[in-house]
Amino acid sequence: MDNLSQLRTMGNILAQNWWIILWRGIAALIFGLITWFNPVITLYVMVIFFGGYAFVDGVLGIIMAIRGRRDHHKWWLLLIWALANLLTGILTFFWPLITMVVLTEIIAIWAIISGLLQIFTAIGLRKAIQGEGWIVLGGILSILLGIVLIINPFEGGIALTWALGIYATVFGIITVVLAFWVRRHAKKGY
Repeated sequence: MDNLSQLRTMGNILAQNWWIILWRGIAALIFGLITWFNPVITLYVMVIFFGGYAFVDGVLGIIMAIRGRRDHHKWWLLLIWALANLLTGILTFFWPLITMVVLTEIIAIWAIISGLLQIFTAIGLRKAIQGEGWIVLGGILSILLGIVLIINPFEGGIALTWALGIYATVFGIITVVLAFWVRRHAKKGY
C-alpha cells in the first residue's frame, strides 16, 4: 500500500470516528479544568494512586520472589525490592503529604540534572549545530524549575498540577477542533 492510500485509509478512519475524537477532547478538557481548579486534590489523588501502585507492585513482587526461590539463589534480592515497594505504598497511605514533598523533590533533582546535561550537551555541540542557545535556554529553565521545586515543594507540586491542567486543557481544545475539522472534511471525502 503506497503512502497516499495509507493516508486516505487513516483519513477515512478519522472521518468515521470523528465523534470519538470529540469525546476524547472533551474528556481532556474536563480533566484539565478539574486539575487547574483543584490542584491540591489532583496532587493528593496522584500521590494516592502512586501509593496504590507501589503497594500492588510490592505484593506481586513478593509473590514472584517466593515463587522463584527454588530457581534462583538470589531470590531474596527480589523479595527486598518488593518489600521496599510494599512499605512505600503503606507509608504513602499513612503520610501522603510527606510522599507529596518527596516526589516533588525527586522531580526537582531530575529537573536540575536534566538542565545541566542539556547545557553541557549544547556546549559540546555548539560547533556541530546551529541554535544551541535554545538548548541552553531549555536547560536553564529546567534548572530554575528544579530550584523552585526544592525551595517550595508543596507549592511546586501545585504548580506542576497547574501545568498538567494547562496542557490537558490546550490538548482538549485542539482535539475538539480536530474532531469538527475531520467531520467537516469527511463530507468532502478522502
